[in-house]
Amino acid sequence: MLGAVGKSAAASNGALNEPNGVPQAAQVSGSSPELEKWVDEVPRPGVIEPQGTKEGQPYYEVEIQEVEQDIHRDLPSTTVWGYDGQYPGPTIEATRGEPIYIRWQNTLPDEHLLPVDTTIHGDKVPYDTTSSRVVTHLHGGNVEHESDGKPLAWFTQDFEETGPKFTKKDYHYVNDQPASTLWYHDHSLGITRLNVYAGLAGFYLLRDESEPELDLPSDEYEIPLVLQDRTFNDDGSLFYPTGVSEENTAESRPEPSIVPQFYGDTSVVNGKAWPRLTVEPRKYRLRLLNGANSRFYNLKLLEYDESAGTTGEEGPSFTLIGNDGGFLPEPVQITDRLQLGSSKRADVVVDFSEYAGQTLLLHNNAPALFRGSVGDDAEDTKPLPEVMVIDVEGTEPVADPSRVPSSLGRVPEIPIDSADRNRYVTLATQTDEYDRPVHLLGTGENITGNHLYDPVTETPTLGTTEIWSIANITGMSHPVHLHLVHFQVLGHQPFSDFDPDADTIDPASLDPPRTNEQGWNDVVTVDPGEVAHIIVHFGEYDGLFNDQTGHYMWHCHMLEHEDHDMMRPLEVLPDDSGNNGGKCERPVDDENRDSGGPIFE
Repeated sequence: MLGAVGKSAAASNGALNEPNGVPQAAQVSGSSPELEKWVDEVPRPGVIEPQGTKEGQPYYEVEIQEVEQDIHRDLPSTTVWGYDGQYPGPTIEATRGEPIYIRWQNTLPDEHLLPVDTTIHGDKVPYDTTSSRVVTHLHGGNVEHESDGKPLAWFTQDFEETGPKFTKKDYHYVNDQPASTLWYHDHSLGITRLNVYAGLAGFYLLRDESEPELDLPSDEYEIPLVLQDRTFNDDGSLFYPTGVSEENTAESRPEPSIVPQFYGDTSVVNGKAWPRLTVEPRKYRLRLLNGANSRFYNLKLLEYDESAGTTGEEGPSFTLIGNDGGFLPEPVQITDRLQLGSSKRADVVVDFSEYAGQTLLLHNNAPALFRGSVGDDAEDTKPLPEVMVIDVEGTEPVADPSRVPSSLGRVPEIPIDSADRNRYVTLATQTDEYDRPVHLLGTGENITGNHLYDPVTETPTLGTTEIWSIANITGMSHPVHLHLVHFQVLGHQPFSDFDPDADTIDPASLDPPRTNEQGWNDVVTVDPGEVAHIIVHFGEYDGLFNDQTGHYMWHCHMLEHEDHDMMRPLEVLPDDSGNNGGKCERPVDDENRDSGGPIFE
């Protein structure tokens, strides 16, 4: 059974466009200097090699450093934080079934590059005593909880100070999951938004030994692209808002103060501002990642007149071959636009063979404050439309041995009737002690939201299957991420049609999964006034993934939101039943379970 709180009770807590009466405060923003677009080529981060072995497995050491980097030809060098001294970090390539060890080594200076609001989890984070804190999360990794990179496992330079959940220096990634586009990024409690914005992110590509048999574009014709937005000061330094302006200095607000969302005014791809990508007239495999703090992307390739700065007809389409968790069963043609919420990945093939000698624009029409639709011309919701240009060389197609096969990967369906539990969870908004909006995750018993340190309410048992019905009663879209697991999207429905007391979910009553939600996902976008239904199995499933128990997280992946306070613990319990394949006959009694301590104390 789902939670006992009905629709009317949830709706009574506030209108959907302004949840609980909380206005979404505008970002106090700066403005980048005017930069000539399309003057720098998109860089391709190199692949890092292991330094040796540990217990017979490849061993990497990756230094987290402060460096100077040229983001644009006409900008002075920008101080960034980078893995292995570069932004984005080096690509890590691993093979399915072959574990590796990584030591993430913090060599950062004590002082942060960006304004730190010490009120965010100030009772848990010793802001006044620690130097720069980091902890790296392998996003999409089906890994042991000690290596998950949880927010309280942070550490300072040379591990001099560590957070209460720090347990080991060398992380162990078992790589026992389908080949996929993963990525790694910082996850430090209260400053994730700042550390990622400073540059701490990179690709982790998990490959399968059988992948070459697919004959997909490879080597120089396979390009990982991380899409981000930034704002720069005239001296080239990164601008990030303090959240305080002349209009609100009289308010009882700390300075600096966290902002509800961040939207930059400059497109940055693979660490270059307003770049161009040169390709041959043939097929390419593009691994797209939305690495922005808050921005959604809604992408399409358009013909582009660079001299006039105008767009023309539609360009080549995206053929989606994989999502967050690996290959789809078969390729899917994206006929409209490709939507990516923060942290979402899309593995696509683009055929440029019919566009020799032309210039294309990767165009985005998602408003900055995304509410599941486009077309709002209000000043504070304008998109960042120009992402990068693509120059297609030559005058005619070139020899191209690659192909898009009709069959790609194995994605066994998780039957709805196999679910051991239905969970009703909510996305909500309240205000904090400074009258700032604070985004929260709730349950059917507390739809207005729980805080990070409240006792854990999501406690699945290893070997069980759950349906999560995620109801968004806020005024914006949220990309919701579950650590450890990958899930399948069952569909969406209006909140007004949702019955939280129903015994099961009828897929026929739902809007089907969106085109980019097929296959395995670890992020699902839930639009305002909507319920997204997902089905997730905890542990190995039909020969895929692996069994893990322990403490993980689930959260909104808009980084300002997860920092404040839209993140909750997820504890996978061991199967103590000794029968029924790990399935429980009735739901875990979360309400009476006191589990706050083990995760946060």
